[in-house]
Amino acid sequence: MKAVAEPMPTERSPQIWRLGVKAYHTLGELGLVPEKTELLYGQVFHKMSKSPFHAYLLQLLLEILRTAAPRGSIVRSEQPITCVDSEPEPDLSVVRGEIADFRHAHPTTAELVIEICVSTHDYDRSKLRAYATAGVKECWLVLGPEKQIELHRQPEAEQFSVHKVHGPGGSLTSSAVPAFTVSLDQLFAA
Repeated sequence: MKAVAEPMPTERSPQIWRLGVKAYHTLGELGLVPEKTELLYGQVFHKMSKSPFHAYLLQLLLEILRTAAPRGSIVRSEQPITCVDSEPEPDLSVVRGEIADFRHAHPTTAELVIEICVSTHDYDRSKLRAYATAGVKECWLVLGPEKQIELHRQPEAEQFSVHKVHGPGGSLTSSAVPAFTVSLDQLFAA
């Protein structure tokens, strides 16, 4: 599998300026980083607004994931994961620990990350290198229009060694969160 290229600024996600994670935090605390941004590979990007279909998929998956998350882990929605030169905010993540563990610092990895892709496929795929580098065990890219889930497992250096596409139809069970199973027919029902 080829390494994923760094995100490129587009009309939908313009580059603001280049920063490190520490500078991004400091400027954010001072109110100098605009709302609804995320840091990817030293670049700050505006996050897109969420379509109703995106919000629908997020809410369905959040409800399923909350009941499936193992003891000693928490489900986070649109919250940062601090990586070497990035701080993506996945739509959903399952991280080990308790809420209080992240009072002073964001998690640096996750068991499972889910990105919902309705109109941002390339941008969300560009985050895979950051997630693999951070040791995230499993990433799902939920491809809404295609009614598919792109699965990435087994991080090695800057990429995932396992990549599969599921759907439409059938079901998918997470290896990182084994109680989390999604029926693609139900998820993508009209």
